[in-house]
Amino acid sequence: MTTKTLLPLAVACALVLGAPAVARAANAMSMPSPRTHGLGKPLPPGWEPAVHDSPIDTFTSTPKLELRTGDQPEAYVLDAEGWIGGDYRRFWWKADGEQETKGAKAGEAELQGLYSQLISPFWDFQAGLRVDRTYRGPARRTTGYFVVGLEGLAPYWFEVEPALFVSEKGKVSARFTASYDQLITQRWVIQPRIDLNAAFQDDTRRRVAAGLNDVELGLRLRYDINRQFSPYVGVTWRRVLGNTADLVRRTGEDISTTSVVFGLRTWF
Repeated sequence: MTTKTLLPLAVACALVLGAPAVARAANAMSMPSPRTHGLGKPLPPGWEPAVHDSPIDTFTSTPKLELRTGDQPEAYVLDAEGWIGGDYRRFWWKADGEQETKGAKAGEAELQGLYSQLISPFWDFQAGLRVDRTYRGPARRTTGYFVVGLEGLAPYWFEVEPALFVSEKGKVSARFTASYDQLITQRWVIQPRIDLNAAFQDDTRRRVAAGLNDVELGLRLRYDINRQFSPYVGVTWRRVLGNTADLVRRTGEDISTTSVVFGLRTWF
């Protein structure tokens, strides 16, 4: 082969063999320095690159903020909860209570503080403390509990919350709550809900007997003005069960009640 023939071949081989090195150099030049922010500009002196692997977030919601009227004494009812933390570990707080609107000042309040750990997708293990306060006129009663439970999303999008409580007196009780949001349209939502309470020992101080104590079924229809602000109307039915019903009858109270509720659901 002549020199004129070999020269173009040599140039072509050099270009092919050198292409990977050229590409690597170009990529290195295009990648931002570790000392730059997302726009590729230098960080101010003394600043370290930001790390976004463990953000701290907060959440607060009021599933129930309502006025209850019907067979039970008219009352304002609150069910609120929230958390602060990351994706795996959080501090939860939960507050429930009701305040009668007429007659003697009467009501009850419950506050929980819980450590929460993600144990599987959609499921959190929770443990902590609960304090109950009930009052009627001058009478007051405060009870403390240790709490252990779960909170998560069951198959078919049921929101489920089972919990076990051990009181300061050693009395063991349990609670199970489940609800489901059924979309009628993108803004109209109907939510069935069930609340169950049970006790493992008799507790005359709280007027409950061993076994399943009561069940409450609710059905609420809400309108999402936006996803964070939803007024609703609904109906609830509560029935005291078993030996607990006998204790309630002795006080002259009804063991089965139906109520209408008007309320507001929010979250932020």
